[in-house]
Amino acid sequence: MSASVPVSKPPDGSGNRTRTGMLVMATLGFALNFWAWALLSPLAPAFKEQLSLSAFQQALIVAVPVIVGSLGRIPVGALTDKHGARIMFPIVSLLTVIAVLYIGLFGQKSLTTLLVGGFFLGIGGTAFAVGVPYVNGWFPPERRGLAIGLFGVGMGGTAISGLTTVNLARSWGETAPFIAAAVVLVVYAALAALIMREPPSWAPSTVSVAKRLTRTMKLSVTWYASALYAVTFGGFVAFSVYLVAYLESGYGLDRADAAYRLAGFVLVAVALRPVGGWLSDKIGPSRVLAAVFVVVGVAAAVQSTTPELMPVGTTSFLVMAGALGAGAGATFSFVAIMAPSNAVGAVTGFVGAAGGLGGFVPPLIMGAA
Repeated sequence: MSASVPVSKPPDGSGNRTRTGMLVMATLGFALNFWAWALLSPLAPAFKEQLSLSAFQQALIVAVPVIVGSLGRIPVGALTDKHGARIMFPIVSLLTVIAVLYIGLFGQKSLTTLLVGGFFLGIGGTAFAVGVPYVNGWFPPERRGLAIGLFGVGMGGTAISGLTTVNLARSWGETAPFIAAAVVLVVYAALAALIMREPPSWAPSTVSVAKRLTRTMKLSVTWYASALYAVTFGGFVAFSVYLVAYLESGYGLDRADAAYRLAGFVLVAVALRPVGGWLSDKIGPSRVLAAVFVVVGVAAAVQSTTPELMPVGTTSFLVMAGALGAGAGATFSFVAIMAPSNAVGAVTGFVGAAGGLGGFVPPLIMGAA
């Protein structure tokens, strides 16, 4: 299958336009799949009421897509090295459509059906491992930090979910947000298959997926970057899937208000992600990450006292959001510098998995507490 994908070379004078266009397509695919991936989070409080769920069961509903989407990045990253993003973006998007339609039409009847739907919805979270090696291949080393940071803006798909899901469900019925996401993903899959091209230097890997994964596990950059991303992106994921429930239970906000505040948290993190990549291009990712961890630690310590939401609580959340976003961008600048060029997809899979897993545990702990 991979042999049929042509290695594209942009015409003379059109290189920058082509790179920009491919970056836009990859970012769009990331955002739309993340929108679908996060559909259950804003509706979790409603599921808790309708199905008489415990706080832990509510947390489990939103955590299952996270862990599946995280672990799924490992094979999807290796498959992207083998088959290319032009094939993998449409495949991931269409598989996510099946999960979205199942939940929207059949999967909201019980805890079991929600968990089954959430398991397959996790496929949407693997789109990240498709896009990073793709963008990395289109840009020269000195511009990869900013480019991958801009691609990371696609994690704002969770903000789309936070802003639209509850309102669509209230206005048009519980299936409406799922139908909307499915339609958009189908359109994107068709456009991606028609428009996207592989980077000029890309060639399909001839090594088996199992062997690629084994080799990747032996690289030190895999484990260093995984640890960094487990904290930065893991922190972002944890808040994006549980902040609505936290604000409802801890501060007594209604669901719509909490969802809008979640959207603000996500947007700040999204806005700072390319800044983290850009700063990494200028001063190096290590310095950026060191500053990020200090800022997150201070803001988390402030929030641990459960201060008044305005202004201290809101400020601490937004500061954490910005720092975590910048840290996520800096981590993949580190990957772009340190990972072998023919293994970026596989390394990205492992690092992306670590980021998602870093976001899986905190919501369960918070729900149990």
